[in-house]
Amino acid sequence: MTGTDGTTMADRYLYVTRHGEATPDESGLTDAGRQQAALLGERLRGVPLAAVHHGPLARAAETARLIGERLDGVPVRPGEAAGDYVPYEPSREELPAEVADPLLGFLAQFPAEERKRGAELAAEAMTRFTGPVPGDEPRHELLVTHNFLVGWLVRDALDAPAWRWTGLNHGNAALTVIRYAPGRPPALLVYNDTAHLPEDLRWTGFPPALRV
Repeated sequence: MTGTDGTTMADRYLYVTRHGEATPDESGLTDAGRQQAALLGERLRGVPLAAVHHGPLARAAETARLIGERLDGVPVRPGEAAGDYVPYEPSREELPAEVADPLLGFLAQFPAEERKRGAELAAEAMTRFTGPVPGDEPRHELLVTHNFLVGWLVRDALDAPAWRWTGLNHGNAALTVIRYAPGRPPALLVYNDTAHLPEDLRWTGFPPALRV
């Protein structure tokens, strides 16, 4: 499809995952987390990925490295926009009354400057990782990130209110796929898929009350 400026545009397929299970001090992955990353890498071997993007924190970097080791010649690229941050801070007026106090209280624990920087990084992530791509060929990319950014990207794909990135939990090494096609709204093709993980490696990263 041709864009308004005459540029030919093609589909982007964004594969999104949360890092594998982290150690209590978040300095790396547990044994389970390393297994999760390796199994996700095996699942993605047949996907024509152009790149693996990941955030700068150790748990995401290790996950990306383990996935990349199972792919053939796919570059692994760090970037701050793929990191762990608050992507959007809502005002009380835009929140349902029953969630306003607990949600605003939760977000208040992050320093104001950190919240401001998070909004800037979220805008950068949208520019770098979403939307159709120039050219004639579809592009497939993997983003290894954290729960907050996964929620932000899914919320955007569904055109949900900006505050609704909250409450979307993503399992460790679960797979979400979003398609960005020219002239169409984003399509959420896969969400929180753990088919590549055995039962004992699923559900890490979820609050206990949400596990089934």
